[in-house]
Amino acid sequence: MIINKTLNNGIRMVMEQLPFVQSVSIGIWVRAGSVDETRDNSGISHLIEHMLFKGTEKRSARKIAEDVDRIGGHMNAFTGKEATCYYIKTLQNNVDQACEILMDMFMNSKFDPEELLKEKDVIYEEIKMIEDNPEDHVGDLLLEMVFRGTPLEQPIIGTRKSLEGIGRDGILKYIAQQYTSDNIVISVAGNFDADHICDLFNEQFHVGQAGNAKKSDQGAPYVPSYQVRVKEVEQSHICMGLKGVPQEDKLYFPMILMNSIVGGSMSSRLFQNIREQKGLAYSVYSSSSSYVTDGIYTIYAGVSHTKVEEAIEAIAEEMKLVETRGIDSEELTIAKEQLKSAYVFGQENVNNRMYANGKNTLLLSRLLTTQEIMDKIDAVNMDELQIATQMITQMDQYSAAMISSRDYDIQSKIVGFAR
Repeated sequence: MIINKTLNNGIRMVMEQLPFVQSVSIGIWVRAGSVDETRDNSGISHLIEHMLFKGTEKRSARKIAEDVDRIGGHMNAFTGKEATCYYIKTLQNNVDQACEILMDMFMNSKFDPEELLKEKDVIYEEIKMIEDNPEDHVGDLLLEMVFRGTPLEQPIIGTRKSLEGIGRDGILKYIAQQYTSDNIVISVAGNFDADHICDLFNEQFHVGQAGNAKKSDQGAPYVPSYQVRVKEVEQSHICMGLKGVPQEDKLYFPMILMNSIVGGSMSSRLFQNIREQKGLAYSVYSSSSSYVTDGIYTIYAGVSHTKVEEAIEAIAEEMKLVETRGIDSEELTIAKEQLKSAYVFGQENVNNRMYANGKNTLLLSRLLTTQEIMDKIDAVNMDELQIATQMITQMDQYSAAMISSRDYDIQSKIVGFAR
């Protein structure tokens, strides 16, 4: 059962009681992510996420970790394009202590200047780690290209230059602007007493009042672009993408199903053709990601340096077949069952339930029941799938990023195969 309540200070709570489990997951969601940043403070949302683990007025960073371990809990946080989440999962008997630790970190973090300098060094190493993983790095490059001129362009982790310019005063100012009651949702899932949880947060949780003005979602029109980074790598990593659909779009579910058919599973077109039949790549897949205001559809392949042109041609050929021959009913049926199964499997984890409920309440101000989601998946028809097909098969609309040991005119190849 899902319960929605509003605290005395206006913060929304979404609580899902699951009496058949012995654990509980509590997450504090903040509508603050890279879309709320500027080029000068890019990465500040992620930096704040790190700093909340570095000590409060009464707990050192070590004491935070020890207190979480003492109750057998698991605590973590993550920052995305549109939101940041701090969460803790523990046994139902330790929920009071878990909530107290989480609230202490959220409200009383010191943001000590010396700890801030050390944590920046940690993030600089994280940036290097991403750059040393070409599959992740090429995906980040593509995101910036497809969303260029829009708030989604900003990298979540920021840049070394932007992080160097962020100090304690800038962090406190950003928190005052973004960490306000209208920008926060508390999501709880598992075995707990809902009235007791509400009382805890009503009595102990205090943040800034509502009044934060969100920046405009308007951005520059999409224009395909291309980029090649030459680096000593063992494979060429190709990532292609174009604009997808927002979360609330009527084509949201058709796009997810289309992605499953084209490159989202082991039976997908790209996997079977490029890996199994042609042996061009070990890793090849597609993905469909949606945000509140926009979306992106991507195709990735890691191939030998000598097989780049062959791989691009194989992708283009497969997309042409999808466009001209379409999708058959059996493929759609399989994709629907895969999507429904993945959703149901995810619902068997209290962290996943906390995550879905918190994110949807924060960003969309609504929740769909399991049955509503199943019905929406089942309701997708061939006409809607055809519209999604037309969107993702326009090869001349794809942007492309590549990391390789050699330079390559990827633009002429993709545009050439599109004709």
